[in-house]
Amino acid sequence: MLLSLFSSSVTNCALISSLLLTPRRTSPASPFFLRKVITRAISFCITTSTMSVNLQAHAFAGNPLRSTIPKPGDPFSPSSALETLRSRLMESTSSNQLISPSFQVLPFRKGRPLASSVDGDGGDASEPNWHLGWIGLADCRGYLAKSGVELTAESLVFLGFMPDEDVVYWAIDVSSENSLVPELGGKRLCFVELRTLMVAADWTDDRAMADLAIAGHARALLEWHKLSRFCGSCGANTVPAEAGRRKQCSNETCKARVYPRIDPVVIMLVIDKENDRVLLSRQSRFVPRMWSCLAGFIEPGESLEEAVRRETFEEAGIEVGEVVYHSSQPWPVGPNSMPCQLMVGFFAYAKTLEINVDKTELEDAEWHSREEVQKALSLAEYKKAHTTAAAKVEQMCKGVEKGQSLSADFNVESGELAPMFFPGPFAIAHHLISSWVNGKSTIGVGGRQPSTSLSNL
Repeated sequence: MLLSLFSSSVTNCALISSLLLTPRRTSPASPFFLRKVITRAISFCITTSTMSVNLQAHAFAGNPLRSTIPKPGDPFSPSSALETLRSRLMESTSSNQLISPSFQVLPFRKGRPLASSVDGDGGDASEPNWHLGWIGLADCRGYLAKSGVELTAESLVFLGFMPDEDVVYWAIDVSSENSLVPELGGKRLCFVELRTLMVAADWTDDRAMADLAIAGHARALLEWHKLSRFCGSCGANTVPAEAGRRKQCSNETCKARVYPRIDPVVIMLVIDKENDRVLLSRQSRFVPRMWSCLAGFIEPGESLEEAVRRETFEEAGIEVGEVVYHSSQPWPVGPNSMPCQLMVGFFAYAKTLEINVDKTELEDAEWHSREEVQKALSLAEYKKAHTTAAAKVEQMCKGVEKGQSLSADFNVESGELAPMFFPGPFAIAHHLISSWVNGKSTIGVGGRQPSTSLSNL
């Protein structure tokens, strides 16, 4: 069953252009998910040649951590947790081990979360899975002290807490602390490229998928902090506020508030309803044979539907009529200048069919039949790419594998080359295409969104 679950690991990597495989091992001290994990329902709809994956949340969505509204005496609100953190850091490292709530910290280095690799459930088909490398507050302070760095409350970013757990979770950027790499490597922990973890993630592993969402959220916040060091109004330094959930200008005459940035992107599968085919495109940065949906950033003063129609016409010369919402996906693995994009997915129904490609935007765009798309979704290479990524994560956590090559990881072929493949199930493009192949894109009477839409994702 897992074969088509990862039916496009190869593909999304192309979309991502540079993919490094690095793993991670679970920290024994981490109580994360010991009592409760979120339930992600995964259902499989098997057709003659392809399998659709229906999930409750896309990759990077479904974050199980929660943040509460500040209330007097609530130990889990950002403000209360920050005050507790400050007092905890003033105490000795041994006196706060069992105090409630406990604090767990996720270190990041150059945008890569600390991770560990763990073996599968057993059996010949089992594969190594990865989990985040949470470390206790005292351990985090100890590691930094060995590098001559003092851990401060301002260096930590509040991530939230798990319902029914007496734990508060934080993230910290340790990019400048090179000595931590061998120190943590001795414990089979490794800083891993988030895109690599995305490809290596097992969709049937609840904890891995929840960890992926947490890591994406944490990375987006930390990268935003790097980009917002100065006030856009007066140029003064900004300082963290509300436990790192926002920033504020340090200039007393300005005091401008700065909030995390999100860049919305429309991504659409253009459908020729009469001829039962879809428009797929290639960008020059894609790996060979990879095709995907059209996509583009939303312009100021523009609605989502207007952006779908404008981008489709600008890039492919196709006029679009009805636009149907599918689902959305946070995407914290885009360019560093955009800490978190929000991919908003649509089905777009073509009014004209003649393609006129803008070569400054696309390398090519073509109509593809349902049969062609269905065949591309059923390739065995996807599963092989996932297996390769998971194995490399394990080897890197063990200190065996030092690096990885994008071409080596995703040029996994068997037999004759397939004419095309798509981004994997970790990308919304895969689900747009898969939904159409499995008949879940039909517009209802009067243009209403159909009940079969996957908007519950």
